[in-house]
Order: sequence, then structure tokens, then C-alpha cells
Amino acid sequence: MPKNTNTPGHSRLTKLNKLTKQHKIALAGVATLGAAALAFSAVPSDAGTTTSDAATSTKIAYSTEPIKGVKASVTDQLAGAGVKTEAIQAKADAKAKAAKAKADAAAKKKAAAEAAAKKKAEAAHKAKKAASRSTERVKIQPVAATTYANNLNGWINHALAIMKQKDIPGSYNGLYKNIMRESSGNPSAINGWDVNAVNGTPSIGLLQVIQPTFNAYHVSGTSSNIYDPVANITAAANYAADRYGSIDNVNSAY
Repeated sequence: MPKNTNTPGHSRLTKLNKLTKQHKIALAGVATLGAAALAFSAVPSDAGTTTSDAATSTKIAYSTEPIKGVKASVTDQLAGAGVKTEAIQAKADAKAKAAKAKADAAAKKKAAAEAAAKKKAEAAHKAKKAASRSTERVKIQPVAATTYANNLNGWINHALAIMKQKDIPGSYNGLYKNIMRESSGNPSAINGWDVNAVNGTPSIGLLQVIQPTFNAYHVSGTSSNIYDPVANITAAANYAADRYGSIDNVNSAY
């Protein structure tokens, strides 16, 4: 009795064998494709393709000579970068130098302006002080002229005031004692008997002064009349100061 080939177990085994065979074919195809891909990747990118059945295998030549020009190119690039950096630095230095020069010029200009302003202020201050002094002088009220009695005391005091202004030494007592000895206080007294009278130049006035002596020692601001009491006293005191140091030092005829 023939076997039943349509049993469930037999059917499954047949299917399994078929799947296994299919799987094997697929795996073989994948392997073939992989090998072809590897072979294709090994061909240089710049190699030309050919339609001939047998592709000629090309050997790749590798040079043992060192690559020239690469180092020089890098060096040139670095040198160029260095030059560029130096140029930038030089430009920065020039800019800083210009800024410093500008600042120095501004400082000098400021200092000159300040000096000029100070000088101007000092000049203005001096002018203001001078104007102030001038104003003060204007404000000073003129002192009323001192009046002196028309007598021996008044004549001596008046003569002393003038002598003080002219820096002529002498005191009230020095003048008084010599006046009393020479003329007894008479402004019109004349000595007509001494040697001066004999020579034609008699002694005249309170202090008995001869005309040449009066003219030589006359004090400016006083009368030119030898008989004037104040003029006579101041001229005699001026002469005595020149001859004896002061009228106070005269104790006899002089």
C-alpha cells in the first residue's frame, strides 16, 4: 500500500526544505553582491570604466619623493601673517604716538593759557591796587594849613616844621639860644661894625646871616627876603648843619 504523501508532517517538512533552499540562494546572492561592492570600492576614483569583459588591472604607483612646496607655503603664510601683525602694531604705535603728541600739545596750550591768565590776573590785581591807592589819596582830605603866630615863638615853630620836611637838623632850644645871642629876637637887626660889615656884607636878621650865605643856603619854599624871620632861620640852620652838623652845636659866632 503506497504511502500517503499528503500527511501533515510530510507537508511541513517539504515546505521547510523549500524555504531552506530559497534562503541559501538568497544568502549566496548577498555574498556575491558584497564581493562585487568590495571589488568596486578598491578601484581608484579616477580610474576609467571599461565595457570589455576582462578589465585590465592597473597598479597604483606611490612616489617616495618628499612633497615639495608645502612647508614653503606654510612658512610664507606665517611670514605674511607676521608682516600683517607688524603692520597692525606699527599702525597702533603711530596712532598712540599721534595721540600722545596731541595730548602734549593740548597740555602745553593749556599751560600757556593758564600762565597768560595768571599774568593777566596779576596785572589786573596790580592795576586794582594802584587804583585803590589813587582813590585813597583822593579821599584824603587836605590838611588845613597850620597858622603860626607872628612872633619869635611862631617863627621858630614855623621854621622847625620846614626844617623837618627838608631833613635839616635842629631843635627849638638850639634855634632860640642862637637867635637871642645874635639878635635878641629882632628880625631887622643889622651888624654894621664887624668884619663882614667892613667887607660890605653885614650880618642881617634873627641869626645874623650875610647875603652870600643866605643865597647859598636858602631853603626852597621860603621867602627870598633875608629879613623874613622864617627864611632867615631856615637858611642859617641849613648852613650850620652843613658846617657844624646842626644849629644845636653852635654856641658862639659862626
